[in-house]
Amino acid sequence: MVFCFSQNLVLNPSFEEHHNCPVRLGNFDADLANWSAPTMGSTDYFHACSEAMGTPKNFNGTQISDFGKGYAGFYLYAPDNYREYMQAELAAPLIKGVTYELSFFVSLAERSDFAINEFGVVFSRKKLDVQIQKELSKMQLYKDKENDFSYLEIGYSYFANDTKDWMLVSTSYVAEGNEKYMILGNFKNNPKTRKFLFKKGAKQGAYYYVDMVSLIPENGQQVASTMESETYTLNQKHMFKHVLFNFDEYQLLDSAKIGLKKTYDFLNSDPSLHIVIHGHTDGVGTENYNLNLSKNRCEAVAAYFLQLGLPKDRISWQGHGGTLPIAENTTDSGRQKNRRVEFILTKQE
Repeated sequence: MVFCFSQNLVLNPSFEEHHNCPVRLGNFDADLANWSAPTMGSTDYFHACSEAMGTPKNFNGTQISDFGKGYAGFYLYAPDNYREYMQAELAAPLIKGVTYELSFFVSLAERSDFAINEFGVVFSRKKLDVQIQKELSKMQLYKDKENDFSYLEIGYSYFANDTKDWMLVSTSYVAEGNEKYMILGNFKNNPKTRKFLFKKGAKQGAYYYVDMVSLIPENGQQVASTMESETYTLNQKHMFKHVLFNFDEYQLLDSAKIGLKKTYDFLNSDPSLHIVIHGHTDGVGTENYNLNLSKNRCEAVAAYFLQLGLPKDRISWQGHGGTLPIAENTTDSGRQKNRRVEFILTKQE
């Protein structure tokens, strides 16, 4: 038996599909599939296949990718109003009146000396190609008389200055209809941008890594009968793609919760479904210690499901320690992949 989940309309959402392994700055257009830079700003692409533009270490600091091997990076604030943007091609035009849930993860690069607390989003009917390096203002947008635009801001009371973990950015959007492209960035000039200076002698600006961009119809609204859906099969092991843990820890990262919430919503829609959670560690540490750590990781996931409202009798779990690795334990990235949680869906008759 196969179950379907809402389809993410963002093509290549975690920046894994690439035409070339990145080797230089400003390589966004040339190397990535389904993404482009809508201005002359030199948006960057990072992937573990590269030494020059790699993950987790690169010219702007160190950031582990929770969602695969790649992510993007761009300046949302810089001297002289310099800006970079990333433009996503959507799998299908948006439908008028349908509410969509937009989310993505950001992490401030370590070499940044500013942080901001708002992120801008523009939806457009046609692809943008504007020959500027400064802010993509509404004035610039409305110069294109043959395109239609919608603009929204995602603001927070605090500044996104975490250089270690990924921060979830999310909002809802009611479609005007026929939007086919989505642009992320800061559409304000420097004086109008709310920023926080946390390093003296600021020269770098605010550079953010971005990963796992998602745009899905809210509450399972139908968007297009031709869209494919993700599938999960009963009695088969699947991995929570976004549930990875820091070394020797079992606290859930913020980047894990959006995926777990989607799984909970699906489980909540069918009371006969039961989930079995399997926890794993890397190979560092003793056998008994890792076994207990893996159980704690299972319990962290189960506790989140319980917090959301899933009945206790529909959840069970088992820890395996480091006995079932899926990657080499000789590298940081390999050990990170092994610190994972998997699940099996079963049907209770």
